Amino acid sequence: MAAQRAACLGPAGSYSELAAGVLCPGARAVLFPTFSAVFDALEGGEAECAVIPIENSIQGGVLQNLDLLETRDACAVAETRLRIDHRLALREGVRLSDVTRVYSHEQAIGQCSRFLDTFLPRAERIFTHSTAQSLSLLDAHSAGIVGAHIRAEGVVLSKENIADEKNNFTQFFLLRRRLEGLPRGGKTVFFSAVCEHRPGSLLALLQCFSSHGINLTRIESRPIPSVPGEYRFFIEIDGDPSARDVQEALARAQGCCRSFRILGIYG
Repeated sequence: MAAQRAACLGPAGSYSELAAGVLCPGARAVLFPTFSAVFDALEGGEAECAVIPIENSIQGGVLQNLDLLETRDACAVAETRLRIDHRLALREGVRLSDVTRVYSHEQAIGQCSRFLDTFLPRAERIFTHSTAQSLSLLDAHSAGIVGAHIRAEGVVLSKENIADEKNNFTQFFLLRRRLEGLPRGGKTVFFSAVCEHRPGSLLALLQCFSSHGINLTRIESRPIPSVPGEYRFFIEIDGDPSARDVQEALARAQGCCRSFRILGIYG
């Protein structure tokens, strides 16, 4: 029987590929250049599952993936957290004083801003689709920010983690197609909701859970592009959806929202 295929962001050596090995052991990682392409592969049957980063402990939600998860045929069925260890990558023989450009994923560059401000204040910061992609762009006047696990011929990594905050983790989701169904049980439910645009509507939503003693572990808002001034909330709760009190709270929440969608059950 052929191994499952796990779609994730490439190139080889990306944190997403590492997370795929944890979340879907034995699966063959199929690498794509963008998160949209990862979702396309899952929906189109090029992969049986997909792995995406969804939140970083320093910079918060990965906004593009929150939006994709809300709109695409995918749901989260498991999660893991990886420690992020950022290293500066240089071609052999290149000195910091030679560097005029720094390549990496937007989040990685943001997480290393103090180091860059101190040691490379004049270097242009150029975003790539992934940290690993920056390796292919290295030359005599550029540097990259990559994971400590990266090994490449002719490339030297800094001896120390250059991130502003060393205790840095990213949460990754394992995705399946929604038509396959959400898990019936788990420890955590992740959902999106749009409240009525009137005073107290968010409070009413939150009280659906507080009245049942259910803890919210995450809440994040995103503007709704088609409705200026209104927001979609992404909320994670501690609770088994097979438990009666959690079912009642979710049903109440759905009833008091203009739109409501469960995005994942995991844990």
